[in-house]
Amino acid sequence: MFDHGYEHRDDNMVLIQANIDDMNPEFSSYVSERLFEQGANDVYWVPIIMKKGRPGLMLNVLVSADLLERMEEVIFRETTTLGLRYIKLSCHRLGRRSVKVETPWGPIAVKLGYHRGELVQVAPEFKECEEAARKYGVPVKRVYEEVRKRFMRQD
Repeated sequence: MFDHGYEHRDDNMVLIQANIDDMNPEFSSYVSERLFEQGANDVYWVPIIMKKGRPGLMLNVLVSADLLERMEEVIFRETTTLGLRYIKLSCHRLGRRSVKVETPWGPIAVKLGYHRGELVQVAPEFKECEEAARKYGVPVKRVYEEVRKRFMRQD
């Protein structure tokens, strides 16, 4: 459960990018996990076509500028890139909080997003829905939809 109830901007953010064409793509999830462990806000990979028509991946890491050295350490140690690009940016973040909803499979968290004080995003916590689906042998989409429905009824 979390409560970041105020909407705000983070002005000291950096998007790190690296184009990678000679690394086993299976390493990507491990690299992502390591970056998250070191404080990355977001990590995503985009398939790209590089020079000479070679397939590659573009690594994108959103992070606070004060954590750049940690990200560089992971990226240079765990990938085959020879260089990084840095794009300074600001992030607008909704006010956020998490609440628990009672379901037939136990309590499951729902993430809520507020823009100017108005609720605009409602999303069941997928990992918790997935765990309930596995434990009780029901489709994850059923759990997800039921959590969302129950939240909307109580709100």
